[in-house]
This record gives sequence, C-alpha cells and structure tokens, in this order.
Amino acid sequence: MAEDKQDKSKVHKLSLKGSSRLVAEFFEYSLHTILFQRGVYPAEDFTPVKKYGLNMLVSCDDQVKAYIKKIMKQLDRWMIGGKISKLVLVITSKESGEHIERWQFDVQILAKSARHRASKKNGDKENAAPDDDTPATPTEKSETEIQSEIQAIFRQITASVTFLPMLDGDCTFNVLVYADADSDVPIEWGDSDAKEIKNGEKVQLRSFSTTSHKVDTLVSYRLAD
Repeated sequence: MAEDKQDKSKVHKLSLKGSSRLVAEFFEYSLHTILFQRGVYPAEDFTPVKKYGLNMLVSCDDQVKAYIKKIMKQLDRWMIGGKISKLVLVITSKESGEHIERWQFDVQILAKSARHRASKKNGDKENAAPDDDTPATPTEKSETEIQSEIQAIFRQITASVTFLPMLDGDCTFNVLVYADADSDVPIEWGDSDAKEIKNGEKVQLRSFSTTSHKVDTLVSYRLAD
C-alpha cells in the first residue's frame, strides 16, 4: 500500500499551459538535435547541454540561435492558444534548391479531440438510447513517463544517421509552422508551400504524450541517386 501511494505522488498533472510549453521546448531541442545529427552545420558550431536526462547539443551560431529564438517566441504563444497542428523542419540543398529531408511533428490536443468526438457522437445518435461508450479522459502521466518517451524520440533522431542518406554539399533549413486560420501572424512571417519530398521515403518515429497533447514524429527523405 505504501508503494502505491508513493507512486501516485509522483504523478503531477500538467496544466494545458504547462503542457504547451513542454511541447514547444521539445520542438526547440529537436531543431538543434536534427541540425547537429544531420551535419547541416559543423560540429564545432554546437555546445553540449544536459536536458531530459540526456547529453544534448545546441547551436552556438548567432544567426541560427536568433532564427530559432524568433520561431520559439511565436510558437510558445500559439501553442498556449491551441493554434498549432504541425511543425516541420525542411533541409534543402543550397546548390540545387531541392528539398532533401523533411522532419514533421504533428500536434494533437487531446482534450479538444475528445470533445470533438463526443460532440460528433451526440449528433450522430441524437435519438439513440444513452450508453457508456463515451470518450475516455486522457490518462494522467508522471513526469518520469513523459521524459522517458521524449528520450526515446531523441535516441531515434540520433540513430537516424544509420538509415538516412548522407547529405551532400552545403545545406540550409527552414521551419514551417501549421497554425489555425484565425491565428495572429507576425508581419515578417510569410505563407509557404508544404516543401514535400518528391518521391521520398517516409519513416514513422516514436511519439510522446502528456495529459493534454500528443506529438507524432515522421521523417521523409530523398533516396540517394
């Protein structure tokens, strides 16, 4: 009995705001990790930090840091407002302008999804007898469980070098944010096409979830010639 009580005490329910910030922070470290692991910038342009119980590397290049900081400042606001459905990092060849890799993070707001299913079901079964098959409340998770899922994603990103083709030549990157149509968009942000990989391979990576959000990870890449 004492052990059960101790385990339950470790479960801290993240508020929607806290969960939003956790997801936004995950995106930030994902950008840095992918840029390092895929060799978009030289290894000496990165500095080690400890995060999620892992040794991580983040860019110390002033331009890259400023670009990511600008994105994260807006992303944090949109995440808290529940406006984000997807974040994408696209790696592009500087020489040819061709998109080589596309890292996609899909965001699902679990509470919103449960409410939508309940509303749809009630509409479909307006005259039906009530039953107990209602959408379940998202399961509460401990911080340890959430961190373990995030660690698994970063380990997969690190291991991706074993199956992703080596990037040839100089590359650059862009970040695409899929926000709701009614979102307030800064003047300096522009519309973009999806920057899909033509005839590319796709690999679904792990996901992680909190009580409020679920994030799925997918990488698309161009097959080597």
